[in-house]
Amino acid sequence: MRLGEVLVKEGIITRQQLNVVLERQVTFGGKMGTNLIELRILTEEEFTNFLSKYYKVPAVTPEKLASISREALHAIDKKLVERYKVLPMKKDGKRLHLAVLNPNDEKIDELVFITGLIIIPHIISERRLHYELERFYGIKADRRFIRFLDRFNPAIEVTDSFVQIKSAFRDARDTEEIAELLLRAAHAVITRVAIFNLHGETISLWKAKGIEVESFSMIMEESSIFSEATKRREHLMAEGLDVRTTHLSYYHGPLRDTQGNASLIRMLAGKPEDVFVMPLTIAENIEAFLYADNGNKSALETHVAFLSKLVNIASLALEILMLKERLWEA
Repeated sequence: MRLGEVLVKEGIITRQQLNVVLERQVTFGGKMGTNLIELRILTEEEFTNFLSKYYKVPAVTPEKLASISREALHAIDKKLVERYKVLPMKKDGKRLHLAVLNPNDEKIDELVFITGLIIIPHIISERRLHYELERFYGIKADRRFIRFLDRFNPAIEVTDSFVQIKSAFRDARDTEEIAELLLRAAHAVITRVAIFNLHGETISLWKAKGIEVESFSMIMEESSIFSEATKRREHLMAEGLDVRTTHLSYYHGPLRDTQGNASLIRMLAGKPEDVFVMPLTIAENIEAFLYADNGNKSALETHVAFLSKLVNIASLALEILMLKERLWEA
């Protein structure tokens, strides 16, 4: 019986949920567990525990990962680790405890033949495995497996600790990951969010969630909402205020029916009554803007302070990244 059918039979997921997961697999690929976790149908722990019972092998736990020995990591060549997608955890004489995606895979037998070791399989989720392979061996993971804020929590809530959020931004490796972190955090509480790049006087869509548009660009005219956000920031700076500590260097209000906003209104198919726009900066220079709204007829409620703090953290992360790049170039 297929894995999905077992999940339904055991009452762990519904038939409808299985159909959604299967459709998502066709579109985005990845194993069933990855899609179940991304859709928040199951947690990583719930799915791994299910696999442990299904395959009748131990599950990989945080405690096991924390106690991985150097001897185990060197028990198999890095090329074999990458090729077979396995993670050595513990070596006891000729016995090697190995984190695997499927203990019944014929590749496990191949590893036994190649290494001459007795393999003791432990089940691990696809997302966790890719993250740990990058952490221990530097094997680059697809962004799909490392883009979540705490690496394994598929969303972040307003009540979550900003220590956790800051940690994720601090560890981001490039601007793409910073942008993805910002969008995911904002989209957890806001219906439509987007990042617009600024090049000269041209505003162009970089990334978005909840806005089904592949490309968009406009000129930042005097009456545009992006100009309003810029002017507010410049006014605060002229007053000698620290725009990062005041958390007020943003525009919050209706998307006005002006010539400068005309193309944005067309893209959004209407004029939202309550929007948020705030610049992302590097060394005081505006590089991009975060845009957010809850649709054309809904308010942003109490999430504005949360959004402004996210943008400030993201801006600092961009500056840190730039400084790191300069350090390597020096």
